[in-house]
Amino acid sequence: MNKKVSPPLVIESIPKLHKHFGIKSPEHPLVSVVDLKDVPPCCGISDEAISHHFYTISIKKNVKGKFRYGQQYYDFDKGVMTFLAPKQILKIELENDSVGEGFMLYVHPDFFQKYPLAAKIKEYGFFSYAVNEALHLSETEDKMISKMFMDIRHEIHTSIDNFTQDLIVSYIDLLLNYSNRFYNRQFITRKVVNNDILVKLENLLHAYFNQNEFPEKGLPTVQYISEKLNISPSYLSDMLRHQTGMSTKHHIQNVLIEKAKEFLSITDLSISEIAYMLGFEYPQSFNKLFKNKTNQTPLQYRHSLN
Repeated sequence: MNKKVSPPLVIESIPKLHKHFGIKSPEHPLVSVVDLKDVPPCCGISDEAISHHFYTISIKKNVKGKFRYGQQYYDFDKGVMTFLAPKQILKIELENDSVGEGFMLYVHPDFFQKYPLAAKIKEYGFFSYAVNEALHLSETEDKMISKMFMDIRHEIHTSIDNFTQDLIVSYIDLLLNYSNRFYNRQFITRKVVNNDILVKLENLLHAYFNQNEFPEKGLPTVQYISEKLNISPSYLSDMLRHQTGMSTKHHIQNVLIEKAKEFLSITDLSISEIAYMLGFEYPQSFNKLFKNKTNQTPLQYRHSLN
């Protein structure tokens, strides 16, 4: 008999989250910085899936256990940052009662609704990254980011006045800008890992296109490719843009065009038959993509080979 899977615990507000953690109520209902040292043992968060209705930005280390995001796990033994958008699901599996060291910043979207950050925050791809794609920090970066968390916490704890919200939003904006900078640095410092992903991507695409099963399976999607590589679509596209200047979709299209050129050069199949074999429902769509990529129609390319 299959084990019944419990639905995630939904926490709509930051005060409710504080209560769930067993810590004192936040001084502001829409924004809070929690020092993990203040979270008591047996706080009721282990081995359960949680969904928050607010943004969560965290820096953690020395966590004895695993956090799961989707189907991926990550060990937080060293300083890393993670980013969760509202309503994403995180599962925590601790080996003991300790939640480790670090800070958790919780901010409800309503807090910066009237600020440019409300739109800007949605542009950061790392809120869609899986936990195993967490931001790895150097010791210097760790200290810098931790200080930002403490500055935000200090501002929340000071007397609230007409400047408080502006300052906190500015701090959060700065935190996200540095996080974006460090993620781009990570694409450079983890170049060996990323090059390995790039090789796996090329091999995966060529294997897919060599199966000649496009009429049944259709063109490979970005979601399909990212699942095969065990990374999120957003992280894959960001990494590829940094490494090659192209998105995952463009990589798929480039391999598709190479396969189309092969059919055009070594077979007598019609353009419509080739389009169908490559997974296109309409030949016009194939013609348009081919011309966009090569400045020639498929027929012009075939004639140029003679």
